[in-house]
Amino acid sequence: MTTPTPRSVNLRRVADEAGVHPSTASRALNPATRHLVAAPAAGRVQEAAARLGYRPDAAAMSLRTGRSRLVGALVPGIANPVFAPILAAAAAALAEDGHALLVADPGDDPERAAEFVAELAARRVDGLLLATVSLRDDPALAACLARGLPAVLINRSGGEGVPAVVSDDRAGMALAVRHLAALGHRRIAHVGGPAPLSTGLQRREGFEEAMAALGLPVPPGWVEAATAYGRAEGEAAASLLLARCPGVTALACANDLLALGAYDACRRAGLRIPAAISVTGHNDMPLVDMIEPPLTTVRIPHEEMGRRAARLLLDRIHQGAPAGAVVLAPTLVERGSSGPPRAGEGDAGSL
Repeated sequence: MTTPTPRSVNLRRVADEAGVHPSTASRALNPATRHLVAAPAAGRVQEAAARLGYRPDAAAMSLRTGRSRLVGALVPGIANPVFAPILAAAAAALAEDGHALLVADPGDDPERAAEFVAELAARRVDGLLLATVSLRDDPALAACLARGLPAVLINRSGGEGVPAVVSDDRAGMALAVRHLAALGHRRIAHVGGPAPLSTGLQRREGFEEAMAALGLPVPPGWVEAATAYGRAEGEAAASLLLARCPGVTALACANDLLALGAYDACRRAGLRIPAAISVTGHNDMPLVDMIEPPLTTVRIPHEEMGRRAARLLLDRIHQGAPAGAVVLAPTLVERGSSGPPRAGEGDAGSL
């Protein structure tokens, strides 16, 4: 007797093994309809399918249901460690509903992102998770809306009529500013994120609002927006701030990669962290606790962000759930990159 291969195993064979009708087996193997099958029967079907190596015919299922059980995700840099836990949590939540995740990386090119939307739509994805959206006139978002393709924004806001799962960026930056001020810093500059992105805008606003609430001045030129969320861009922005901000004692960065660039700029300027200057980041991406000194940063709940975004998208796919924003609370993680300013350098009177 030959052992059946997954390609030779069909739904009727699974049903026969489990002692149920093929329609019952079909419902038991579909996460969306499994609740309609008695638990003992569903268990027998799933056991038989696993033992026989059965895999549903995705193309046939798509033709029958009008859905591919595929979800796309666009991220601006797949190598960015921030997105790994977000995507992993999203993929796990989607898998619970029988969906698989396809990830595309258009970088920082909005037009390329729109092309990816078209390509994924041609593959009949059921919806999209977008981490690439800029604040205004975003082509990828426009492409989704034009096709009526369900979409959810991740770590971005600004898409009118499209739900988003974001961290409270203003509150996060305020946590960093208040932490530095509590240490005695008064001359704090901001390495900002890209202006076209909601994270760049809101974290800058959070910095300026927190400084104003503490009665600390932000002189002209003490905020520098990086052109992208990258280490090289962070070094360039931080170098400009160090050159033109006399007596700066702390750099509050809008992103951990920017903070790593600020480390490079400080070392090149001969400034030890935190003895001569403090640096804070934003995101708490993996491994920033392993650098020297470990980075003080604002932690975003990445896994929860991915999980909530996936479930929100599934709600839109299945039920057409209304748009809205899920705002997650950040926390501050204090590590070795922040400390008190050197004696006599905390006074803002000379600004």
